[in-house]
Amino acid sequence: MGKSYLTVTGRFENTIIIERSKFICEMKGVEGEEDAKAFIEEIRKKYSLANHHCFAYISDDKGLNQKFSDDGEPQGTAGLPMLEVLKNRKIFKTAVVVTRYFGGIKLGTGGLTRAYGGSVSECLDKAEISEMCFADYISLYFSYDGYSKLLKFTEKEKIPVLNTEFTDRVKADIAVREELTEEYKNKLNDLFCGNIEIKINKNGYFPFR
Repeated sequence: MGKSYLTVTGRFENTIIIERSKFICEMKGVEGEEDAKAFIEEIRKKYSLANHHCFAYISDDKGLNQKFSDDGEPQGTAGLPMLEVLKNRKIFKTAVVVTRYFGGIKLGTGGLTRAYGGSVSECLDKAEISEMCFADYISLYFSYDGYSKLLKFTEKEKIPVLNTEFTDRVKADIAVREELTEEYKNKLNDLFCGNIEIKINKNGYFPFR
């Protein structure tokens, strides 16, 4: 499994006008192919009177599941250049739709390729991009007197604290980049003089900042 990838966080939209044709680009981070297809269908309905709804998506975290469509534009002038922008920027688990309202002036194959690719590039420039890194999700158990020590440690090391519970002892849930887990386990054991329980619950991707 790959250790990290980039993805769009949330949804973004950008519009450009070229020779009176309007190109509306909408993009969204997706959880899989079904999510991408649902997004594309949503945009088709939103702009139901438009001439074309060209799309591209990479729906997995390895960049292997890729699809695109020219939706009636000359072959290779829309979906493929849109997909190439995602691939070149290594943006995964993201779907993008460019809706075109034809303005009456033909752009030619070169003009269309630049318009569709450029539309996606401009929208990506506005979008929020997150780096998703493979991480271990870890629970820490320790006594109350160690809470301030943990906060100082996580702040210094920029470790996200996901949840904290206070019962007979403190339980803190953290996310740690997988390759740093052993290093942080050793540091925490040293910091708490061994008086800490460290339990790895699961692993998966986390949007580290």
